[in-house]
Amino acid sequence: MNKQKLSRLQTLLQEMTDTGFISGVSCMVLQGGEEQCYYESGMRDIANALPITRDTIFRLYSMTKPITSAAVMILLEEGKIDLLDPVSMYLPGFNNQYIMQKGMLIPAVRPITIQHLLNMTSGLAYGGEGNATEVRTGALLEEVKERLTSDNPLTTVEIMNRLGQIPLAFQPGEKWQYGMSADVLGAVVEIVSGMRFGEFLEERIFKPLGMKDTGFYVPKEKQSRLAKVYRETESGLEEFHISHLGVQNRMELPPAFESGGAGLVSTIDDFAAFTQMLLNKGTYRGNTILSEKTVEFMTSAHLSPALQDYINQWENLPGYTYANLMRIMKDPGMAVSMSGMGEYGWDGWLGTYMMNDPSNNLTLLIMQQKTDSGTTVYTRKMRNVMFSAI
Repeated sequence: MNKQKLSRLQTLLQEMTDTGFISGVSCMVLQGGEEQCYYESGMRDIANALPITRDTIFRLYSMTKPITSAAVMILLEEGKIDLLDPVSMYLPGFNNQYIMQKGMLIPAVRPITIQHLLNMTSGLAYGGEGNATEVRTGALLEEVKERLTSDNPLTTVEIMNRLGQIPLAFQPGEKWQYGMSADVLGAVVEIVSGMRFGEFLEERIFKPLGMKDTGFYVPKEKQSRLAKVYRETESGLEEFHISHLGVQNRMELPPAFESGGAGLVSTIDDFAAFTQMLLNKGTYRGNTILSEKTVEFMTSAHLSPALQDYINQWENLPGYTYANLMRIMKDPGMAVSMSGMGEYGWDGWLGTYMMNDPSNNLTLLIMQQKTDSGTTVYTRKMRNVMFSAI
């Protein structure tokens, strides 16, 4: 890659922190398994003047989802689950489901399957005000938050069985809506494997890949490395302390709820190991996590054409399809930033961002912690800089 062109990434990172767009940020580009650049700028903790460092720990939020997908793929290739398994096989709360339509409860015409969850076509939602499903899901997540540090916190399986009793937003398989599907998959992994979801991830993914700083909480001895969360206000950035989506803000306690959709923390180097495993078709540094055929399926599946319009309505997703808890590029000509056919990944609520491009053997990782970020204008600019440097 052209290192001189790549150095423009540092200029962008500096602009992000100089303008107060973000408190601190880091990024990494890898190609052919080799690190092409690592840049950082700003603070992980403004009040205590602690800078972003390479070992800074970040809350992944929805960038947890590709890891959850990989866990499901492990069970799939071992013959322990089937894509068409009804979720109710594992979580009885999903028996006899209903859809809320025009204020009336209508029986579901088909059960939610594992594949519906992987593709976000389940009818499950996140909290919101758009319909009864969103309102009741929001109320459940509020209860999870209130009980996080109590003597009786709700567990992963308890929460998902409760979620299954909430009326769905639509008939499973008929639409696409981003929601709690990945969290349900975490509970399924827990039931099928016979171990806690976090233990399964540690044993089957994190430990073999050397992801020593990745998990569902940050132990006391590592807390100083955990970046603070910030939100944008009229007077600038301020610290944000609310536990969002049932995930504790300070990440200091082993949680009863291990969120497959939002609960993990990681470092940029830890997550790079996960991305390289996928780019290497399931194997990294001599450890095989998934078979080559499984990775091929995981990263090349797609929605039916009838569901594709839902994806294209998202500002950053024209050209992409969605499957196995990730965006997957099908039409680079429609994209809003430079891209490659088959490129895949996902981002997180606080601005963490993962992109693998198999056609160029390329990875981009961005780590930051500002609320309501996802894919930002700077994310798109960084993609353009990186692709122009190939």
